[in-house]
Amino acid sequence: MSKILKRLTEAFPTKIRSGYAFPHQTLIYDAPSVPLCEVMTLYERDPTCKASVDLLAASAVGCGFYTTVDESYMKASEAKRAIDEFNEAVNLDALLCDMARALIACGNDFWLKLTPEHLVDLRRLPVDAVERVNQATVDGASGILKIPYAVESYKLRQKYGGECLSPEALVHWRINCFDQSGYGTGVLQVLLQSLAFRGDKRPAFAWMKAKIERIMPKIFEKYAGPDVLALLERADENTIRNFEKAIKNRGEEGAWLFYNGKGTIQPVTLDPRARFEYYVDHLINQFYLGCETPLPRLFSTPGFTEASAKAALELQSMLITPIQRYIKRQVERELFNVILAQKGLDPHKAKARLLWGAPQTREVNVTDLLRAGELGFVTREEFRKNAEKFGWEMLPEPKPEREAANLEE
Repeated sequence: MSKILKRLTEAFPTKIRSGYAFPHQTLIYDAPSVPLCEVMTLYERDPTCKASVDLLAASAVGCGFYTTVDESYMKASEAKRAIDEFNEAVNLDALLCDMARALIACGNDFWLKLTPEHLVDLRRLPVDAVERVNQATVDGASGILKIPYAVESYKLRQKYGGECLSPEALVHWRINCFDQSGYGTGVLQVLLQSLAFRGDKRPAFAWMKAKIERIMPKIFEKYAGPDVLALLERADENTIRNFEKAIKNRGEEGAWLFYNGKGTIQPVTLDPRARFEYYVDHLINQFYLGCETPLPRLFSTPGFTEASAKAALELQSMLITPIQRYIKRQVERELFNVILAQKGLDPHKAKARLLWGAPQTREVNVTDLLRAGELGFVTREEFRKNAEKFGWEMLPEPKPEREAANLEE
């Protein structure tokens, strides 16, 4: 049968569709696979997740930033002043710090431009404010291709108004976008995903970890004060029933259990063959891998030396560098260029840039100080104060004779 189908396929080949493709107005709706509010709930309530995300966010934007413009531009000073005034007005440094946590945790964050036509202020939206992203498709030569190519609008949830906002009204921060998705993917989402394979389904790691942590207090309650089985000879039925009633109402610290038999007392303990530490270690290791930071291991694992921590942090920097580069380009394109255009300046000539860290300054040495004193760039008093910073012991200068005589009079 397969040979017949093969011959028919060769005799009647499928016509190859070729030609061109162009944007079409048909929309594809894209929603996050895991609700972003659930991701942020995991961040808020799990210490490991919160500490890991905070560390990654601090590594990305905690060092601060400064701005530069092309000094050869005729209006460089005006462009620099416009950028710095806007950063101070909207408190861009704090906005980036708050945004970085949501961006790393759930892969998305949304900033609302209060006046897109004249940008003067920004406000962060709640992480679950956007219900779905509407994306335009591509139209082929013989029909519509359901391939998203650009964001058309953002649909808000009903409790936030339910309107559709244009892409120009929002700054959408997103990382790790897969398959042309309108949403990004954060480090914590993998911990909330279950896995189905050939009919078998594995629960989410966050669910398994939470269940283990829920059971652990019960284990301590049960075995910290163990039940004791007492075998008593010739106990009557009324006595046994009284003990059974008391056992049912026992406290968390354990109880004594009695049985009508020979006189033996035996505490009920946990079977030593039930060893689950290997399974728990595997689960915790997978959870730590999902957090993508060595911080939990640094504080919880014996033998995690300083050398191991440095090697882990070097690997972590490979994750931080792309995030820093993405934030830098997004700020320059979505904010700096818009502000300069509003001021009537040329963004391409101004070349406003965001740079991480503090501006580098040249260290002054003793030779520079002596040369500045010879050329008269610094006064005598300024020279003495700076010389003291280099460890020179400067004795008080003798007062002029006239000033000394006036003091004596």
